[in-house]
Amino acid sequence: MRPDIDLHFGRCEDILPTLPPVDLVLTDPPYGDTSLAWDTAQDAWARLIQCSQFWCWGSFRYFRAAQFPGWKLAQEIVWEKHNGSGSAADRFRRVHEIAAHFYRGEWRDLYRKPQFTQDATARAVRRKQRPPHWGFIEDSTYKSEDGGPRLMRSVFYARSCHGHAIHPTQKPIEVLKPLIEFSCPPGGTVLDPFMGSGSTGEACRQLGRKFIGIEADPLYFVKAENRLRERGCDLV
Repeated sequence: MRPDIDLHFGRCEDILPTLPPVDLVLTDPPYGDTSLAWDTAQDAWARLIQCSQFWCWGSFRYFRAAQFPGWKLAQEIVWEKHNGSGSAADRFRRVHEIAAHFYRGEWRDLYRKPQFTQDATARAVRRKQRPPHWGFIEDSTYKSEDGGPRLMRSVFYARSCHGHAIHPTQKPIEVLKPLIEFSCPPGGTVLDPFMGSGSTGEACRQLGRKFIGIEADPLYFVKAENRLRERGCDLV
């Protein structure tokens, strides 16, 4: 039986060609937006992954430069943080990050499970006709209830990991889990070519998905490995 967590130390360009196909890639690569030594923009991984869709954290500058040939942009979400980053006083304080959803092939063939939150307000909704760009959707009428289900919005709010982060760009589990549940079937496999602190692996553990992680920095590889092992994960 394959272990739930499969970790690899090394450069993702060397390791990705050796891995089997996965259901989803969810990653936060270096964007090349700063002068930090480790922040060199990476985009070769998108040509090497074997899957039909991925979620990638990044900036508009990074997405414009990387372009990701052969992939189509589906949507994006915004993570709103409780605190800002950057010390420049001549621009808006940045309190958000972006994750973009890319796919290849046909949209109808992708696994996707819309996510809902339990915070609807009561109102009657009637969909009289379908928007042409949405494809076929039957006419329907439904009534929502206070506290009932509502299609999850594209802006997520969650506190950052400031003060207890293992990695400087660590993402909270709360913003990773909806992306995994939306794009990876139960029991499926998620790959993160830039594992960092192992947050994607921890989110997969909580959701019952398998995880493959790659990390080139020896310090963070050990930290991610220890973090997941402490959670009782079955590691390679």
